[in-house]
Amino acid sequence: MADAPSLHVDIVSAEGEIYSGPAAMVFAPASQGDLGIYPRHAPLLTLLKAGEVRVHTVEGEEQHFFVGGGAMEVQPHKVTVLADTALRAKDIDEAAALAAKQRAEEALKDRSGLISQAEALAELARAAAQLKMLERLRKLRG
Repeated sequence: MADAPSLHVDIVSAEGEIYSGPAAMVFAPASQGDLGIYPRHAPLLTLLKAGEVRVHTVEGEEQHFFVGGGAMEVQPHKVTVLADTALRAKDIDEAAALAAKQRAEEALKDRSGLISQAEALAELARAAAQLKMLERLRKLRG
């Protein structure tokens, strides 16, 4: 596959660079639905929602990343993901995600709490996306 077209992918967050390298394709959770990006894709700017970014490397491996939202720029030979938060799939803490989900659900029930409803909904969406990603990866691995 060395001669096959590829694109360069950068995934960065406020904490730093999470991934940088060539890819055969990328899948990302855009705000209006999931996107599949191949080399020579038309230029595009889109917002991302919390979810999984999958990078299919030119070697045939699949890399999994969680993004908590952000933006993505697509050029014909480059994809840049600017994430609010980003983690490699192996770095997701399931217990922390479950605790965050529970805290957000409790905050939604307690209307007089310190967390606004919008913040609680955003936290709930991030935690649910992390848990969904972990469940999907478990099924893939058998």
